[in-house]
Amino acid sequence: MAFNLETFINELKDMKVSELNDLVKAIEEEFGVSAAAPVAAAASSTEDEDGPKTLELTDAGGSKVPVIKLVRELTGLGLMDAKKLVDAAPSMLKENVEPAQAEEIIASFKEIGATVSAK
Repeated sequence: MAFNLETFINELKDMKVSELNDLVKAIEEEFGVSAAAPVAAAASSTEDEDGPKTLELTDAGGSKVPVIKLVRELTGLGLMDAKKLVDAAPSMLKENVEPAQAEEIIASFKEIGATVSAK
């Protein structure tokens, strides 16, 4: 069976965030690589401070139930996918979030004991 790049990309588009996160981890483990950008490359990137942000759940805190509920509300994920995302922290929550909305979301997670960072 020949590899079909277009089919592969379409399958990736249909995956949930938690499934993509699992895929990245599996690739990292299998091939001994890291999906994280090198620090020098990240530092040289001059992203506009007022531009859209990517939110990442870095720590779920002590009680995961309210965090899972907030993740579901924010992302529209089902219960199991939201739980997987929270259990896999650090994990990406949402991309292209306006700075003002990002600050509100970060504050909401902070209120329930979780930590979210904006990049």
